[in-house]
Order: sequence, then C-alpha cells, then structure tokens
Amino acid sequence: MTAASADAAAPDAKPLSQTQRAIALLREMVISNKLPPGSNHLEIELAALLGMSRTPIREAAIVLEGQGLVEVKPRHGVRILPIAPADMEEIYSILTELESLAAYNLANTRPGDVELSELRQHIDEMDSALAADDRHRWARADDEFHRSLVRLAGNRRLETVVTTYSDQAHRARLLTLFMRPTPSASNDDHRRLVDAIAAGDAEAARAIHRAHRIDAKNMMLKLIAAHGFSSV
Repeated sequence: MTAASADAAAPDAKPLSQTQRAIALLREMVISNKLPPGSNHLEIELAALLGMSRTPIREAAIVLEGQGLVEVKPRHGVRILPIAPADMEEIYSILTELESLAAYNLANTRPGDVELSELRQHIDEMDSALAADDRHRWARADDEFHRSLVRLAGNRRLETVVTTYSDQAHRARLLTLFMRPTPSASNDDHRRLVDAIAAGDAEAARAIHRAHRIDAKNMMLKLIAAHGFSSV
C-alpha cells in the first residue's frame, strides 16, 4: 500500500486523516515485513519514509502498540516487535477458537446465495493462484476468505479481536509461505466448511474450521522450529 493508495482504496469514503493514513501505511509495512521484526526506527525516519510530519507517525505508533505490533520507546522511536514461537502458539489458539465460533454462528444464520458466493469466490481465487504457482496471491485470497468468514458472522467485536491477532500472525505466515507444502488441502478444507455453512450444520462448520486452524498452527510451529527461528 502506498500513500496514494491509502486514500484511493475506498473512493466513496471520506478522505482519511493523516493519522488514519499513517496507521494504515505503518500497519501494512509491519505485517508485510517491510519493517523487519526487531528493527528500530526513529519517528523522523518514518515520517520521511511516508512523506508526513512526525505527529501522525507518533499517534499511529501508539495505536499499533495497542495492537501488539510495535513498542514505542520515548526518545528512541519505534521498535517492531518480534513474536516468539510460544507467542505464535497462543495467537493461533485464540484465532482457532474465535474463527470456529464465527463459522458456527454463520451456519446458524443460514446465509443466502450472495454471502456463500463471496466465500466461494475466495476459494476459486485460491485454486487459481495455486494453479499459477503464485503463493503470494494464494495467501491474499486465503486472508480474504478468513476475513469474510468472520465479518459475515456479524459480531463486530469478535471481528476486531480476530483482526488484531491475524495481523500479528501474518508476518509468520509470509515467512513460512514458501517452506510449506502446496496448500491444496487448505483449499479443500475451505470448500467443506462452506458446504457445512450452506447446509446450516453449525457443529460441523465449527469442527471443520477448528481442525483446519489446528493443522495450520502445527505446521507453522514445526516449520519455525525446523528452520531455527527464535522469533518472527
């Protein structure tokens, strides 16, 4: 995301304030590893990088600190927080339970064709990405599937919490993206999940998604350990 695209992403919305733009841009740079875990950055450096004053940078850093992405160090700028494997296990455990609850709740609402089509379009994009051997495209579509699943469940507070922890996990997912086997089974899990939601089988939806997230957690932790990463 660039400074221009932060405003252009939603043309019908009100223009973002400088602080909102700074939050969006810094968040993207952190979760995409453009600002590496453990690195330190002065406010003046980040301000020059994003082409804005230090005040919105400082305010954005405080927001991102509350989301567990950075540490604000008075007079020393901003430190990008690394995440230890033990932290990653906790994060995935939270995502597993909350997203599985969202799947359960969504199945109970018996969503219509529009909502189901949205989820299936993300799966189609994931299939297409794998056929093209484009892991980054697959990861984007996978992220969108999970975000849509939680949003369609209709619990905004749950959505906020899941977004926070998903952002923290995103860096590790990018780090291990090309280490893992081709994620065809993940696409199949998503198809089975949507079928259960469409059938209104809430218990099956929860069980399918819970098993899917547990498998993802175990694979990531195994890869992190195998490659000797002490933090991500």
